[in-house]
Amino acid sequence: MGFSVSCSRMSNIGSRIEETGTLIADGGGFALRRDIGGRWKLDLHRVPVDRVEKRVRISGIIVGVGLVDVEALGPDIPTL
Repeated sequence: MGFSVSCSRMSNIGSRIEETGTLIADGGGFALRRDIGGRWKLDLHRVPVDRVEKRVRISGIIVGVGLVDVEALGPDIPTL
């Protein structure tokens, strides 16, 4: 299945982002299925096998079209 960058809210290269969604396996890597639609392909510094197919929050920097260099990845803990 192809990678889609269909959401107009995706920001410019160099922008810092923080988003929530579901971490999914994507070929030989990982992607974030965003809560607001679309996907980010993720450049991760560690393999988060314990988080695959679970809700997560990421923060990082956009380094390419649809690609985020992830600085932090953790569980998405809803705030009240």
